[in-house]
Amino acid sequence: MNNLLQALSDPTRRKILDMLKKKDLTAGEIADAFNISKPSISHHLDILKRANLVASQKEGQFITYSINTTELDELIKWIYQLNGKKKKQ
Repeated sequence: MNNLLQALSDPTRRKILDMLKKKDLTAGEIADAFNISKPSISHHLDILKRANLVASQKEGQFITYSINTTELDELIKWIYQLNGKKKKQ
């Protein structure tokens, strides 16, 4: 869960997830949406991959990224369960 929270803490990574929510994109297409270096985008994508928030598939010389919501579903479930255990006063 630490990797997940770290990945979500950065606004660039959250924007990448928003982009992937709409459609799968190549690393180049993602990089084109930002005014930062391609190695920086690769670093952000690597963090998202380690948190299992994105999946990648190599197609020839391109890598296409897609969103993976499984980890987010687990986080939401955990937060919901945590919130539901409040004691009544």
